[in-house]
Amino acid sequence: MRNITTGLALGCAFLGHLLAPPALAQELDTLKKIKTTNSITIGHRDTAVPFSYFDDNRRPIGYSVDLCMKIVDAVKFTQKLPKLDVKFVLVGGATRIPLTANGTVDLECGTTTNNSERQQQVSFAVTTFVAASRLAWKKSANFKTLGDLKGKSVVAVAGTTNLRQITEINTQRNLGMTLIPTKHHNDAFAMMDKGSAAAFVSDDILLYSIIAGAPEPGNYAVSTEALSKEPYGIMMRRDDPAFKKVADDALRALFKSGEIHKIYDKWFMSPIPPKNIRLNAAMSDVLKGVIANPTDSGITSDY
Repeated sequence: MRNITTGLALGCAFLGHLLAPPALAQELDTLKKIKTTNSITIGHRDTAVPFSYFDDNRRPIGYSVDLCMKIVDAVKFTQKLPKLDVKFVLVGGATRIPLTANGTVDLECGTTTNNSERQQQVSFAVTTFVAASRLAWKKSANFKTLGDLKGKSVVAVAGTTNLRQITEINTQRNLGMTLIPTKHHNDAFAMMDKGSAAAFVSDDILLYSIIAGAPEPGNYAVSTEALSKEPYGIMMRRDDPAFKKVADDALRALFKSGEIHKIYDKWFMSPIPPKNIRLNAAMSDVLKGVIANPTDSGITSDY
């Protein structure tokens, strides 16, 4: 059974969780909590196509959601909970880490980059995708490189590594860009499209998916220059090795059996809802390497 809870900020109901003392969060045992409540809570995004987003009926769907449901199946099997209740909670770029760290969300299934800094707050299952951070802009702007954006406005989603990276680069290269944080990927793209920002920085696969769904996809370009590699991982609370093992084992089984390729093709090579767009994004050699040799490393040089 799936119960869907929505609301980007999650309202005041979760304020106490966000402010909970770290010691309280560390006392949580995820598998014990799941067995006690007979429920598991999945954090998801609303516009991260094709990883985690709403369909026309506002049900969470996507590549990351499918992988999380495989982990849920593993939890049901290993904990002998055939009627486990699956609850979905909408999270944003700024709320996903604290809500995972304090145990409000058991699995965060979106487009979260695994890095060493975040590993101080949460844990990650083995990597399930590797993207690159790039910039999108209108072709009519005739931009070619990041240097062409000197003195211009650039938009990025708040709470993302993309915003942090472009902030650091802006300072290091003395580009004088005005950086604009926003809540949603679609909002950021709309700002770039309307001219409120010259460019939109995000992970390349998200840029490609948004452009593919635009009325005139040919009007936009994505930079050839990559700012960084972005290994995506499913987040969970830190210091909970038993729960992490269930998640890792479920994903490793998908990799070993080859089922991961069917799931990948479903979301990246086939028409996807709600507009039946086709990304035609073949699996990269980097991701093939991760599937052959799974890792939860947050060090980009390992990819």
